[in-house]
Amino acid sequence: MEKVTAGRNEMGEFAPKFAQLNDDVLFGEVWSREDKLSIRDRCIVTVVALVSSGILDSSLKFHLENSKKCGVSKEEITEIITHIAFYIGWPKAWAVLRMAKEIWK
Repeated sequence: MEKVTAGRNEMGEFAPKFAQLNDDVLFGEVWSREDKLSIRDRCIVTVVALVSSGILDSSLKFHLENSKKCGVSKEEITEIITHIAFYIGWPKAWAVLRMAKEIWK
């Protein structure tokens, strides 16, 4: 996985410790543990967690795009969203499906 610098790029001056934790700990340590869980699987888990929490903004878009880059197919993402719709709520599923539709077109 390539080094993530989004924290420093977006929040480095405003919240330097948060930026450091984002880039070095979350993405640098947790996401890099590919011997425990693949990046592809982490992408799927993260998308589900964000949608379940109602986070339907640029964070979700980033992780949907990352999921696609890591090999999650259109069929897989639509099945994942269809499955979780019954647990997270239909409106959230609609919202994420609209976003995914744009990414996988």
